[in-house]
Formats: sequence, C-alpha cells, structure tokens
Amino acid sequence: MKHLQQTLRKSYSFEGKGLHTGKVAKLTINPAPADTGILFRRTDVSKDLYVEALAEYVSSTDRSTTLTKDGVSVVTVEHLLSALTGMGIDNAVIDLDNIEVPILDGSAKPYIDAIWKSGIVSQDAPRKYIEIDHEITVTSDKTGSSITVIPAEEPSFDVRIDFNSKVLGVQNAHWDPSMSYAEEVGICRTFVFFHEIEYLFKNNLIKGGDVDNAIVIVEYPVSHEQLAHMSRLFNVPMLERCENGYLNNLQLRFSNECARHKLLDLMGDFRLVGGFLKAKVMAVRSGHTINTNTAKELRKLIAENK
Repeated sequence: MKHLQQTLRKSYSFEGKGLHTGKVAKLTINPAPADTGILFRRTDVSKDLYVEALAEYVSSTDRSTTLTKDGVSVVTVEHLLSALTGMGIDNAVIDLDNIEVPILDGSAKPYIDAIWKSGIVSQDAPRKYIEIDHEITVTSDKTGSSITVIPAEEPSFDVRIDFNSKVLGVQNAHWDPSMSYAEEVGICRTFVFFHEIEYLFKNNLIKGGDVDNAIVIVEYPVSHEQLAHMSRLFNVPMLERCENGYLNNLQLRFSNECARHKLLDLMGDFRLVGGFLKAKVMAVRSGHTINTNTAKELRKLIAENK
C-alpha cells in the first residue's frame, strides 16, 4: 500500500521558554504543500530565509540539536521533529520568533495533543521514502555509543541506554509502525542527573529548565541543604528524593521513560535524513552527536546512490 504525503489541517501555535537559553519564543507550525519537507523560519531575523531540517545544517549537539544556515540558527529542534515524524507529517513550515524552540513539558506531548484535535490532511502526492542499499554502523570510542542502520521494508527504532547508573539501570525502548508513537514515545520527557544541574546552570545551559519539564535522577546521596538549594534554584517548595532514586517533582509515565525519551530524540534527529527512513535503526548509548553524525552519513549515502 502506498502512503500519501501529509500535512497539518491548520496552524498551531505554542509559547514558552527555551530549555538552554531561557528565552521566551512563540512557535507556529503551519501546513505546507506537498514536497516541501520540514522548514524552519526565524521570523525575528528574516521571513525569506528558510532553514531546512537536514543533517548538513547541524551546527551544535551540546545537549540538544541546533541547525544553522547562513548565520541563522534554530536550537533544540529534536522534540518537534520527532513529533512531526511520529505523527506522520511530511510537510510543514515552522515559524519561530526567537532562537530556541520552547521546551514546553520536556516531551513532544503538547504538539501531539494539538495535532490530534484538528487532524492531519492527506496530500495528492505519494510519500517519498528514503531507502538505503546496505547496512552502516557509526561508533564513538569516546562515549562507547554506536548506531547500526539496516535496510528494511518498514522503519523501526531500538534504543539501549546505560549511564552506569544504579537508579536507571540498563533500559531499552522500541518503536515500529504497529505501535502508537503518541501514547508510547511522544509523551516521554527529558531527564537530567541531580549532580549535573548546578554545573549546567553555571555554564549557561538549561536556563529555561524547571521542575515541570524534566525528570531528575538523584544518583548519589544528597543532603537537606542540597535539596533546599535546588528548591531555591527552581523557586519551588521543598524537593525530596523518592525511594526509587528520582526527585519528587514528577511521576514517571513509564518505568523506562528515560529510554523512551532517548528514542524520541533519536527519531527526531533521524528526521534530518530528509524524510521517512525505511530502515531498522539500533542505537546503544546514543546522543545527539552520534544521532546526527549517522544522519549525515546517511545523507552522503543517499547522494551517492542518486
């Protein structure tokens, strides 16, 4: 069965802080004609410059994925790209009036909820799947991570995370088209280790972080004073470490929510191959750097096969 390209039935707008910059931005996802792909437009810079969601424009992978073209950047694109991929959107133009996509609740859920309300429109053009003719593997000696991509009749993604954490343990997550992305992947939130938070603040990262948009893992014993300091940092009532090793700011949606969020990220970063990839993707200890490096290798492979 041939799948048709799809776009949004209407435009959807969101407003919030960027996780890393802390800057408030308004983002609007607009319908787009067939064969447009996914385009970002920084309306505060130029209404005529589009940054395509393609791997060759990746300029930074420091805790999120940044795209840059002609000196114009869009930061933290992965959750939105994951939502559009998981919901089967081929074509959209995304207007953003600041540098960073809002973090919202730390997952793709706000985008999913909006798109579900009004639905998706089929377009009079077949979906152009991206296919490869042989297996590739990308590894990183520095992080011990690897991604293997194998030709397949339908897309699937497998993720294994291992942070040498007693709290997280080794977690696995999987998605294929027989599963509901919206209910099983897209609602999973970003996470951070308690001992990393102060470092990230000091290095001008997670300026927009708060206790509503991130799972916090408390790997090591912490004192009452440390918890009080963190509570003041986020300007919230006193935080506590739960018996399961997580901060009590959020309730987990799944026991392996952290692995599922890494799966969400992987699917978003892999949209940078330029569309829907027909392949089996297996990732171990993945992150934005190896995700986007693999997407770049796939883009080169696709170009060679044209």
